[in-house]
Amino acid sequence: MITVFNRKELLITMDMNRQSTVRDILSVNGIEYTVKVTNLQSASVVDSSRARFGSYGTDQNYSYEYKIYVHRKDYENASRLIR
Repeated sequence: MITVFNRKELLITMDMNRQSTVRDILSVNGIEYTVKVTNLQSASVVDSSRARFGSYGTDQNYSYEYKIYVHRKDYENASRLIR
């Protein structure tokens, strides 16, 4: 089981295809992982440019950030596999 205390960040990407490929590689090799997806266009508590301007002119390919975490003991192997 991966928790906040035993995980290590393997990859940060904004490319949906890249994160999908990495997830496939990890699954095939039996490496447990978790993914945190952040919508970079979502409204912020402090400031929201989207509220003022909408999404006009924003490249939707860069709207999401994907962070993939693995267990610390699997990090070296996972890192080697995705290169």
